Amino acid sequence: MSTFQTLTWLREKRSLRLLDQRRLPTEEFFLECRDLQQVAEAIKTLTVRGAPAIGVAAAYGVVIGIQEAVAAGNSINAQTLADIIEKLAATRPTAINLFWALERMKKAGEKSLKNDFDKDDLRDLLLAEADRIYAEDDQAHHQLGEFGIQLIPAGARILTHCNAGALACAEYGTALGVMRAAQAAGKNIKVYADETRPLLQGSRLTTWELLKEKIPVTLICDNMAAHCMAKGMIDLVIVGADRIAANGDTANKIGTYSVALAAKAHNLPFYVAAPTSTIDFSLADGAAIPIEERDPDEVRFFGEKRTAPAEVAVYNPAFDITPATLINAIITEKGIFTPNQLSGVR
Repeated sequence: MSTFQTLTWLREKRSLRLLDQRRLPTEEFFLECRDLQQVAEAIKTLTVRGAPAIGVAAAYGVVIGIQEAVAAGNSINAQTLADIIEKLAATRPTAINLFWALERMKKAGEKSLKNDFDKDDLRDLLLAEADRIYAEDDQAHHQLGEFGIQLIPAGARILTHCNAGALACAEYGTALGVMRAAQAAGKNIKVYADETRPLLQGSRLTTWELLKEKIPVTLICDNMAAHCMAKGMIDLVIVGADRIAANGDTANKIGTYSVALAAKAHNLPFYVAAPTSTIDFSLADGAAIPIEERDPDEVRFFGEKRTAPAEVAVYNPAFDITPATLINAIITEKGIFTPNQLSGVR
């Protein structure tokens, strides 16, 4: 259990409460989502972010969508369910957990719709499935953390990029989950966090989270990673993932590929930590992973201050692909695998 709740289903209010990650670290503000549009906007605008957390939020978004349709007196049928899922699926293209969770909600809903059903029964069935997705997410990441401990030597100095902690999941975290488990095991680790331009998830979120968990952390700029490796300050790298292809190619926050190249050049282990729900076996390799491109102003501005000419052209991909050849191991809740062993996970 983390010292904060990224997302919470409020049972009496039948709404989803989200810790607004856009406002961290200066303000801890909770947004309460009561309708489908609010959930979709929260995912799209990064109020909630991180592949596992997006999946969990979307699952509860389906429940909210059905509640909204019932309250409006609309017909409740397979098309109603499909429209709700389509709206949520359109929010972000790269994180496979979003589509994995929505597929589970679709199957749960369709099973009920095929039989004689009561609208309240349908809502309760969907809520139960969303609760299962939440619980399985938390359990998987605890198991992942326990497996990951064996890769962490005592006193390890770990570099991470972006945020793959409790903020990006239901409660525990993937890459940061391994670090939390290592710290709890008395390994006395130290973390270096890349700032992660342009939206600064490393500096705003990862450092905030690790400080709350009392795990020593040092913030560095993105362009300092290779320098720190050359100076002997880093022992290994652990990152999360938004989608992993069948061959082990991994999509993660933009800049991850550069870190992996630097780790390879300095003979440092590079590990990916992700649940098996993040593996997309339908894609042979990373070339087929869709890469989200975001608003150019995220690059033209640093916070609210413009730092580039307003008219300058901007390329702003949110993710890049780290080839499997640069990845030493993938840590999952089923165990630790090299990329070429992923077929066994399937």
